[in-house]
Amino acid sequence: MADDLQVIDVLDARVKRRGERRDFFKSAIGAAAVGAGMMAAGRPAFAQSVTDADVLNFALNLEYLEAQFYSYAATGMGLPANMLDGTGTQGGVVGGTKVNFTDPVVSAYAQEIAKDEVAHVAFLRSALGGAKVAQPAIDVGGTDPNGAFSTAARAAGLVGPGVAFNPYASDENFLLGAFIFEDVGVTAYKGAAPLITNKTYLEAAAGILAVEAYHAAIVRTTLYGKGIATPSLRTAADLISNARDSLDGSSDDDQGISPVGGLGGTGSNIVPLDANGLAYSRTTGQVLNIVYLNKNAVGMGGFFPAGVNGLIKTSANNA
Repeated sequence: MADDLQVIDVLDARVKRRGERRDFFKSAIGAAAVGAGMMAAGRPAFAQSVTDADVLNFALNLEYLEAQFYSYAATGMGLPANMLDGTGTQGGVVGGTKVNFTDPVVSAYAQEIAKDEVAHVAFLRSALGGAKVAQPAIDVGGTDPNGAFSTAARAAGLVGPGVAFNPYASDENFLLGAFIFEDVGVTAYKGAAPLITNKTYLEAAAGILAVEAYHAAIVRTTLYGKGIATPSLRTAADLISNARDSLDGSSDDDQGISPVGGLGGTGSNIVPLDANGLAYSRTTGQVLNIVYLNKNAVGMGGFFPAGVNGLIKTSANNA
């Protein structure tokens, strides 16, 4: 009994520390948001410096997108209404249906990733408190030939004019749809790391980055495994990588799942790295180029038809 009580005391202490840390996180971000608001009152918006809260809100927009896609694919339902409000214009979700998975392994992965992405949304919203942005309008539909997934697939050469790409139609289509997002999430968090000044916020972002990297590896590994029997599937992933690369600038950083320099070749490339064995980064503008599906400096498009919410909302000019 004494040992039981001691264990309970230890667990209670851990819960208390976790709560204290979350309270600190929320109050500090709130203070940063107040500071940004005071700056905005005295000078134009373009002259504002980017705060940690701005960076985390940028990440929250991306997490809304991923959570909606995976939630619909895994369960047929999106995020609940109480996880959508915040500052900025709240938008709805276009499309999204449950995938009729035939491979139980892919189904299990989808369920797990969906839970993780919903948890990311909940965590960032809780940490940001009153400074959190609302979910913007999101397009994760699969039957519209002019929708975001179809536009992305057409840019990669997977479908022709007027043809829809439906990521909910099969296990393989789901994996390709997930591949569009996952590597972008990893590079986005790595690229945002230097913008975060507070170590507590940086640790939280690093934790999410690690999870996104696990997700990306699951998707890449599964695509590669299935691509051994169906080489066209592996080539499709490589083509998506090339399409992303055409949007985010002149450098050739993005990598498919075939060996670097060998489209559809033998071997694998599960972990996309540079010559030093490091994951590469994308700026916030480059990330928006991909999710807006536009290499010009724009404020909306693609998976975010009305743009994202928050201070960071314009893509880079890579034309």
